[in-house]
Amino acid sequence: MTNQEHPITPPPELVEQWADMLSSRSDHAVFSLAAQWGANQELDECCMWIRKEKSVLMAEQLDIARRPERPSLKEQALEQLGCIQTDLNKFGMGICTDTIRRALEQLND
Repeated sequence: MTNQEHPITPPPELVEQWADMLSSRSDHAVFSLAAQWGANQELDECCMWIRKEKSVLMAEQLDIARRPERPSLKEQALEQLGCIQTDLNKFGMGICTDTIRRALEQLND
């Protein structure tokens, strides 16, 4: 093996930060952060190459397709409320969640 680092190698400061986090978070959470960082670096490099070699529009489409926006907290809450209502109905607990749903729908995103 050579001494040359891989082009997607996290800086030592970031590695130290992740190592420090291992004492306060689960290994899974820290490793997920590291994997996401690497995936983001790779996507950035791919988009940069596409912009240079092919098309700015194609690069933007790739970025959007591979890193879609996360649902808002409101959208997540509405989805979870739907799951709760489904589970309640499944087990014969006819509790109506319409008021909670209407309140969530009135919130800004």
